[in-house]
Amino acid sequence: MKNRKTEIVLSVLFVPLLFSIIALAQTPTPADAIALEQQGKLPEAAQAWKAVTTHNPNDAAAFASLGVVLSKQQEYPEAASAYRRALALNPKLPGVQLNLGLAEFKQGHFQNAAAALLVVLASDPSNNQARALLGMSYYGLQKFADAIKFLEPVAKSDPGNLELHRLLAQSCLGAKNYPCALEEFRQLLEQNPDSAQAHVLTGEALDGLGRTSEAIAEFETAAKISPSEPNLHFGLGYLHWKSQQYDEAKEEFKRELALDPNHALALAYLGDIEWKKDNADAALTWLNRALSVKKDLRIVYLDLAAIYVQQKDYKNAQTALLQAVALDPALPDAHYQLGRLYYTMGKVADAEKEFHKVRELHDKADESVVEKMSSSPPGLDPSQAR
Repeated sequence: MKNRKTEIVLSVLFVPLLFSIIALAQTPTPADAIALEQQGKLPEAAQAWKAVTTHNPNDAAAFASLGVVLSKQQEYPEAASAYRRALALNPKLPGVQLNLGLAEFKQGHFQNAAAALLVVLASDPSNNQARALLGMSYYGLQKFADAIKFLEPVAKSDPGNLELHRLLAQSCLGAKNYPCALEEFRQLLEQNPDSAQAHVLTGEALDGLGRTSEAIAEFETAAKISPSEPNLHFGLGYLHWKSQQYDEAKEEFKRELALDPNHALALAYLGDIEWKKDNADAALTWLNRALSVKKDLRIVYLDLAAIYVQQKDYKNAQTALLQAVALDPALPDAHYQLGRLYYTMGKVADAEKEFHKVRELHDKADESVVEKMSSSPPGLDPSQAR
C-alpha cells in the first residue's frame, strides 16, 4: 500500500515535468524558422519566429527576422511592428531601420518612412537605396524640393532607371523648377520618343518657362500619339486659351468633352470663351453645366458675375464674386470687380475696402498648364519599391 502511494506521488510530480520537457522540445528554434523560410514556407516560418519571440521576448534578432518574413508576405503593418520591437531592444541592429522604412513606405506612410530612412542615411550616407526611398517618400508627401535633393544624385548614378528619372522630373515640375524638369523629360523622350505622357510633361515644363508656343507643339505631338489620353485635349485647349487662340481652344475643349462629358474645367472654359465672344446665353449654359459637376470653379463665378452685372442682377453678381473671393482671397481681380459692383450699388465704403485690398495684393502670374490639368502630382505606387 505504501509503495502504491509513493507511485502516485511520483506520478503527480513527474507528469507535469514530462509535459514541460515535451513542450520545450516542441518549441521552434531560430534554426527551424530559418529552414522553413528557406523552403518557401513563409506562413509556417512566421509562426515559428513568433514562437521564438514568445519564448524569448528580448531576442531583437528574432523580431527583426519575423519582420522580414512578414514583409515577404506583404503583411506590412505587422512587419513594421516587429521591426519597431527589434529596434526598441537593439537600436543598432543592422538593416532594421531600412526595412522599417520600406515597410512604412509600402503602406503609403510616407512621413513614418522618411523618419526611419533619415536615420539610415545619417549612419550610412552612401546607402542609395535609402536615399531613393527617401526621395520617393518626400514625393509622396508633395515636398518636391526635398524629393529633388535625394532623387537627383541617385538618378544621375543610374541613368537607365527610367522610373527614378520620371519621379525626379515630376518633382522638378511640382517644385516649379522648370529647367530641371525640362532636362529630365527630354532625356526620357530620348529613351522613348513615342511616349505621349513625356511629351505632355515636357509641354508643361515649357509652359512653366513661358514658352507656350513650344508647349502647344509638344501637346499636339502627344495628341497625335494618343488622341484618347484623358485630360490631354483640355491641356492643349488651355494653352490655346492662354494664347487667346479661342477658336482652337474651343475645338480642343469639345474633344475633351467627347471623351469625358463631365469634364468640369472644359465646360467652364467653353463658357468663358462664349462670354468673351458676347454670347451670354451660350455662356450661361456652359457655366451652369460646369457648376453642376463641380462647385469650386473660380472662373465660373467670375464669368457669372460679369454676366449678372450686364443684366443688372446685382444681388446674384455680388453672391458670385464673394464665392470667387472665398476660393482665392489672394487674387486681386475678384476684389476689383467687387469694388466696382459696390460703387454701382452705392456702397461706397465697401467699394473702398475692396480697392484697398487690390492695392495690397500683388498680381499672381498666370496659372501654368500643369496647375490647371492637375491639383496633385501623378500618383506613387509604393508596391513597386524595393
